[in-house]
Amino acid sequence: MADIKYEIIETLAVLSEGNKGWKKELNLISWNGREAKFDIRDWSEDHTKMGKGVTLSPAEMKILAETLTKLDI
Repeated sequence: MADIKYEIIETLAVLSEGNKGWKKELNLISWNGREAKFDIRDWSEDHTKMGKGVTLSPAEMKILAETLTKLDI
């Protein structure tokens, strides 16, 4: 499997923290030198390990944000 390169441009929010120190974060990340996208996933404390997550383009994030504001939670 090829090496995946990433750069966390900005941590926007920590959504939760697990017992072992892993945090579910919303970050702006550049994957393999590409334009940064929004990303939600679990990260180890030092950001060297990651769990499965979802990456969203700015257009997808806008739709998600608009949808979330309509929810009664």
